[in-house]
Amino acid sequence: MKTKLTLTIKKEVVEKAKRRAASQGISLSQMIEDIFEKEDPSVQYSESQLAAKKLLERLEEMDSTKVPLESDKVALTKYLKEKYG
Repeated sequence: MKTKLTLTIKKEVVEKAKRRAASQGISLSQMIEDIFEKEDPSVQYSESQLAAKKLLERLEEMDSTKVPLESDKVALTKYLKEKYG
């Protein structure tokens, strides 16, 4: 059974949440429902655990970096040859 819920949240936060939900192809309501269905309410997290969780979420949202074509050792060797001949 579903029920309506009214929340008071900063406008910027709501807009950000809507964009995130849209990027996942779901409604904001579905996104919030998914978040709380996955969490275990009996688990208490420490501040450092919450910080780590937020960091992981931010890292997952970031675009991945490209793998360099050459190793650091090869790049350093080329640089030193160019600098010192």
